[in-house]
Amino acid sequence: MATFATSDQLLVIIDPAARQRDGESVRIAKDVLSAGATAKVCLPQGPEEFARALGRRGSRRPVVVGDDRALVRAVTLLHRQRELAGCALSVVPVGVTALAESLGVPAGPVAAARAVLEGAERRLDLLVDDSDGVVLSALGIPPAPARAAAVEPVGVPTGRPWLRTRYRSLVRTLAPRPTRLTTVPAPGPSRLRVEVDGETVVDLDQPVEAVTVAPGGRGAATVEVRPLSGPGAEATPLLAEGRRVTVTGADFRYRADAVVSGPVRRREWTVREGAWGLTLPLPG
Repeated sequence: MATFATSDQLLVIIDPAARQRDGESVRIAKDVLSAGATAKVCLPQGPEEFARALGRRGSRRPVVVGDDRALVRAVTLLHRQRELAGCALSVVPVGVTALAESLGVPAGPVAAARAVLEGAERRLDLLVDDSDGVVLSALGIPPAPARAAAVEPVGVPTGRPWLRTRYRSLVRTLAPRPTRLTTVPAPGPSRLRVEVDGETVVDLDQPVEAVTVAPGGRGAATVEVRPLSGPGAEATPLLAEGRRVTVTGADFRYRADAVVSGPVRRREWTVREGAWGLTLPLPG
């Protein structure tokens, strides 16, 4: 991990949704950051101004104050500008922040702002799809099964708490929320071909209830496929790991982090090892 000095110059980008949702947390975060470092504060009014501010950061270390969508937006912009490798991103979560917290960012504006000032950069794997989209934590197909909020996927290897945390985050993310995106009706079983590094895990002749994919560390993705179970039966999940995951099927949707995408008939995700840096608290 690369540690930071409080003398670093910060570019604090406050997402407009965060200002509307919880102005008090935004104020606290801004005060803590400004007291501990030289901070330039930007108040973009929309996505275009957000992108412009991030692109003009110069030597300043960017800090996003906002929810999971703001974090994904920042990583996506830096990826598409091919600037992820040289940029350590920091975030103070405000709003819906299950993704940020699953990655190790502290909850609460004071703890998160102190981590920005006193923490260290950790390089994390990234899933990049064939349309140049990114996945920070996990993706799920179909996007919003109604019972996902109460069930943790089985088959997660023991002794790997960080992976269990990511899967629990995925379950929370898949749970329906009162937003426009979650008006997508819960689909029935899907017929999908899932391939990992060219090897077929499940083919179109086997209906599946769900597929989850997450960066598993060490440059590999962890894949879980749940075949359709019969009445009163519990299907054994199919598990695989690999660098490249390809899903093919008839007009399927998927939720990647906080966003539902599709329908598509084919999508391929490739793991980029250590592709992006996030400031996290020092161990211990």
